[in-house]
Amino acid sequence: MSERGTHLLRMRTMRHNRKRRVGFSFKQWRGALTGIRSRLLIWYFVLTLCITLISVWATFKIFCNLEEKQAAEHLQRSIDALEQRIDQNSSAFVNTLEQFVSSQVQDPQQSMFIVLDDQVYSANSSSYPEQIRQWARSTGSVREGYIIRVVEPLTINQQTGAIVGLYDATMRYQMGESTLALVIQVTIAMMVLFMSIAWFTAGRLLAPLRQLTDTAQMITETDLSKRITVHGKDEIAELSLTFNQMLDRLQAAFTSQQEFIKDVSHELRTPITIIQGHLELLGDDPEERQATVALVRDELRRMNHFVNDLLLLMRAERPNFLRVSTVDLESLTHELFAKAKGLAPRNWVLESVGNSDILCDRQRITQVMMNLAQNATQYTQRGDTIAIGSATDNHRVRLWVRDTGEGIALEEQIRIFDRFSKGTTSEGAGLGLSIVQALIRAHHGTIELFSRLGEGATFTVILPKR
Repeated sequence: MSERGTHLLRMRTMRHNRKRRVGFSFKQWRGALTGIRSRLLIWYFVLTLCITLISVWATFKIFCNLEEKQAAEHLQRSIDALEQRIDQNSSAFVNTLEQFVSSQVQDPQQSMFIVLDDQVYSANSSSYPEQIRQWARSTGSVREGYIIRVVEPLTINQQTGAIVGLYDATMRYQMGESTLALVIQVTIAMMVLFMSIAWFTAGRLLAPLRQLTDTAQMITETDLSKRITVHGKDEIAELSLTFNQMLDRLQAAFTSQQEFIKDVSHELRTPITIIQGHLELLGDDPEERQATVALVRDELRRMNHFVNDLLLLMRAERPNFLRVSTVDLESLTHELFAKAKGLAPRNWVLESVGNSDILCDRQRITQVMMNLAQNATQYTQRGDTIAIGSATDNHRVRLWVRDTGEGIALEEQIRIFDRFSKGTTSEGAGLGLSIVQALIRAHHGTIELFSRLGEGATFTVILPKR
């Protein structure tokens, strides 16, 4: 490539990278401005600013009202004192006014006037006599702008008029307005500083939420191993911990589902392979055909039993699975013992019979106990003892199956209730005890196992009475 071509390619690459940076920056800023942190802080800023401005404005109005009230009260006291002076010397009220102002009125913002027959008298010259004449026609306390006035009716030598007291609060009000503006400016500046600090603080606090989003985006159908790092003990840390626990449950369910599908495939593949192999080798011999048909039917029955067990495990998780009724424990125990004796030739013993009424699904409890009894026959020999019993206390019912067989190894006890878990001498698909546990859980009960090698095993079903 020529030097000119290389230069053009380099320029295009730089422009493309610049566009990518600008676009990325724009997306970042757009996301930052529309994110929960920005919206939360903006609403908080607006709300705080409104509350602050309203509080400052209300404080200023209270200040103005207090100023007006204090000035009006002070003017009223001065007017009352001047009236007393004039009553004592009504003939020389002008001199009385001048003497009163010079001796009693110390505030330069306060002025006193007497209006008689539209004639204005004051201790000093007034630049607005027309306004004073107009004000004298109305009595009471009034504020106009920064001027506060109090007018009191007056009669001197059969002449009617009024005493007008004025207070110029311009300086005090302007000082208050300046203070108000300064407070607002400082408040806004401090709020901007506070919002800047809160922006970064909120970013640190909301970092687990961004990590939550990133983790959720990294989770795929086959990879559930991502987790969130939990810091602290606040609500966000609790949310992160809950999310991690949810992922643990999902991963466990996903792993269990994969193992379940694998085990089901394995259990179904074996009879299908057997049926397919015998059908392919089927000859014309009638006896061979009859034997093959019998074998195929047996495998199909086994497959049907396997599918029914799977459907039972699935239905056991539904809330309306059980058909609950009141059952007499004594008659149930005798019925279970009578049915169990027909499973295999063993030394069957009825160990104990409880006497109580329980609330349960009689058919499902019978299925549980028969499964346990059938399981006991697989681990015992002719002449071994299998005992069945029941007992009650205040709130619980206990039913058990005990045998004196070979016992169960500890490593098998840990996984014996798992689906497709088989013992060393077990037959079938390994769903029997899983079904037992599912039916007991549907009754809100538990099942306990105690076993030692060479000493037999005891399965105890514990159910609530109600």
